[in-house]
Amino acid sequence: MDSSPSDLDAVELLCSAELELMGVLSGASNHTLLARLGVGGDSYAVYKPRRGERPLWDFPAGTLCRREVAAYRISVFLGWDLVPPTVLRDGPLGVGSLQQFVRHDPSEHYFTLVEDPAVHGRLAQLATFDLLINNADRKGGHVLRVAASDRLVAIDHGLTFHTDPKLRTVIWELGGTAIQDGWRADLQRLYAGLRNGEDVVADLLATEEVDMLCRRAELLAGMRELPDPPRDRRPYPWPPV
Repeated sequence: MDSSPSDLDAVELLCSAELELMGVLSGASNHTLLARLGVGGDSYAVYKPRRGERPLWDFPAGTLCRREVAAYRISVFLGWDLVPPTVLRDGPLGVGSLQQFVRHDPSEHYFTLVEDPAVHGRLAQLATFDLLINNADRKGGHVLRVAASDRLVAIDHGLTFHTDPKLRTVIWELGGTAIQDGWRADLQRLYAGLRNGEDVVADLLATEEVDMLCRRAELLAGMRELPDPPRDRRPYPWPPV
């Protein structure tokens, strides 16, 4: 599992920097804070302490921060560069996930970006990724365009990797879009690695969750196109943004 040099630098900073809490990020359902990396530094991160997680009936308590990190690791393993660098570490409010803050224009989100045909390929890759990690909460505001760049990234992956079908996403307009051969090869490589016991996310997820991730990777590697919304359950998150 290889990260780019810039990602490696970011991960090292996230792991080692002193955290200076700047304040709570509004609109988050869990306790989410902006932290400066190093006193007086110019790099920031989003800190989600485990003890600030709101209890949910369908996800084990205290596991959302681990799922955030697992999503980043899977993105890295696939080589898709979809999730900002994210680590699990101790902080001022205890153990939690720490993710590189993405400088972006908050007026841009999935519902504005989907109007740009130039990013449909990236959105299709993200939709494939969400199928893989069984994302139960892909809101429009979780899709960001990096400032001064055309690169898209995705954030907020706490509600992922459940063993039951949980996919709730706003990205359904791309149903029928091809899953590229290269992505399918990446998914096959992930399936083979997990099946052979490669330690990708075993320290972050329950054994049965890793087993189901392996199964989803195998199924997606054999799919030719993105599906349409299911009709037997609610396929959209709320609120959508």
